[in-house]
Amino acid sequence: MNLRFLLSAAAVLAVMLMSAGSGSAAVTDSPLEKSMSDTLDTWREGRYEQLFEQLAHRGKTSREAFVKKMRESTTRPACCWQKIEKFKVLNEKRTEATVYAKVGLESATGAVTSATREFKLTHMEGVWKMQLADVFSIAGVTGKKGNKKRVARYSSPYPN
Repeated sequence: MNLRFLLSAAAVLAVMLMSAGSGSAAVTDSPLEKSMSDTLDTWREGRYEQLFEQLAHRGKTSREAFVKKMRESTTRPACCWQKIEKFKVLNEKRTEATVYAKVGLESATGAVTSATREFKLTHMEGVWKMQLADVFSIAGVTGKKGNKKRVARYSSPYPN
């Protein structure tokens, strides 16, 4: 009798462990989080030409200018679990979404910091794309060409 009870208990325990293991092993990312993660991976790997194609709202920024600015940046996404944390969808429509996330960033010295903020994503060509301005922002790159101030030069009718 005890043997039958032990075998039954072992079988029930095995079934419970198998079902618990399969449920906890599967991590379900939203399509928005997966897309953002893939974009950050491309950036981390230094594939800037491909990264340019993965971004939306590129404006007048050329591929060449983008690649140059990204190569000059000393910041890149952190690896693994530090890459994206606290991901939350704030607003999702058919072609636009706003998400909130903490993105881990590494500097050239290896120091890890983060940027916690909202990011805009656009659904284009069947995939969700981060915006170029958001990538420039967290990379510490500006999208504008040299900040040259214009000096107003005019002549005065009065002698000096």
